[in-house]
Amino acid sequence: MTSSSMSEIETESPPLFNYLMEEIPLEDIRDYASLRRIQSIDFLKGFAIIFVILAHTAQFWLDSNSIWLFGLLYALLDILGPSLFVFLSALSVIFSIKRKEGIIHPKIIRNRIFTRGIVMIIIGMLTNLVGVVNGRVVFIVFGWNIITFIGFTQIFSFYILKLKVKWRILIGLIIIVFSPSLRAFLYVGKEAGNPFAVFFHYLVTSQTPHLTLLPWISICFISTIFGEYIFNAMNKGTSDAYVGLFRIFLVWGIIFIIIGIFAPLPSFGFELQTVDTMVGGLDEYPHLDLLLKAQNQVLFEIPGMPLFLIRGTSANMFYNQGAALTIIAIFFFLIDIKKKDNNLTRMFVYYGKVSLSLFLIHFLFMPLFSSQLNIPLFLCISLSYIGFLGIFMYIWMEYAKGVGSPEWLMVQMGRIGQKSGEAVKKTTKKVYNKIKKREKVKKMEDFMKKLSKDSENDEKIE
Repeated sequence: MTSSSMSEIETESPPLFNYLMEEIPLEDIRDYASLRRIQSIDFLKGFAIIFVILAHTAQFWLDSNSIWLFGLLYALLDILGPSLFVFLSALSVIFSIKRKEGIIHPKIIRNRIFTRGIVMIIIGMLTNLVGVVNGRVVFIVFGWNIITFIGFTQIFSFYILKLKVKWRILIGLIIIVFSPSLRAFLYVGKEAGNPFAVFFHYLVTSQTPHLTLLPWISICFISTIFGEYIFNAMNKGTSDAYVGLFRIFLVWGIIFIIIGIFAPLPSFGFELQTVDTMVGGLDEYPHLDLLLKAQNQVLFEIPGMPLFLIRGTSANMFYNQGAALTIIAIFFFLIDIKKKDNNLTRMFVYYGKVSLSLFLIHFLFMPLFSSQLNIPLFLCISLSYIGFLGIFMYIWMEYAKGVGSPEWLMVQMGRIGQKSGEAVKKTTKKVYNKIKKREKVKKMEDFMKKLSKDSENDEKIE
């Protein structure tokens, strides 16, 4: 065996099975979707996932006399839940893509993003097989839940990054402004039996229209812009760059909030709506169910729900993304600029790093107290439950190395994507080398023919 062939064997990657059996560093599992140096992002992901757990447990555990508080608070604090969580996850994906550009082959980046995104879509669909839609338990073929949507946005954001900023702004704004009208058009067509409208309405809203494709996909267009701002500030690493980033997020956050509340889109965001005034009612905007729950009390009258608090409306998308930018700016200032650090912030950061696992496992114990708890008892049990989940994840991560957790699975899928990307790169290199070899042989043959021809001409002259 020649030395060149020995060198070739030594540089070959291990077989895929052995490759996947290699132990994954714990930091890679904890930081697979983390910005690492921007602690406030992980802090807020932890904050958002805790609020999501509180909201879900409240919906299932509060008794009929207390459920009104869930409806009222969830409507007011929804900006701390799914919209913030999706926005932060999209930011993390953008950073992950930008950080590896110029270092890793583009095909490897693409494959890692695609494999992770597809696995998240599959996990999201598996956790959504059975759900409650308007009080009815139904079998769900396809539903836009948080995990499914985040998986889709990972793949979609990879292509959005190729657009110039001005086009991302324009397309994002068009989606936000015109989505409610398009959904109303599709809903009316669906009710009339138009097969075209039935298909596209199902694609846009699915059986669980809490996070609909339109206008929620606009988050990708907006988050990619601000994700690049974060990436550039991190590359500079100066305090001036961080302060500038804080101002950009805060100013645009306030602008978006003002637009969401006061701009006519075509209705003003502060206008009150009810189930009867919205096209499609609860079928199209199930978030209105919070209004019905909040009205189920005798303490005060609630005539309607402001448009900017109703998920899926133009006003709500501006308001939610503005609130997300403002919240990020505030905690970025406190944690990353002012360096506020204590046990509470570290706890939230840890919850943020394992937020995907927390989202999936918190459903396991939901049937324990179905509609049984009053408000004081709920607060005690739900906060204890969140603490238990944190301890459980700590043991899983620190002592079982996170094996089998969703974060571990995401890292494995990313490694498969990287492996396939390397294979593509190697195949391309081999083909390129063969072509170059053929070109060299061709040049040598041409040279020999020319040399032979010159020799013949010399003989004729002699």
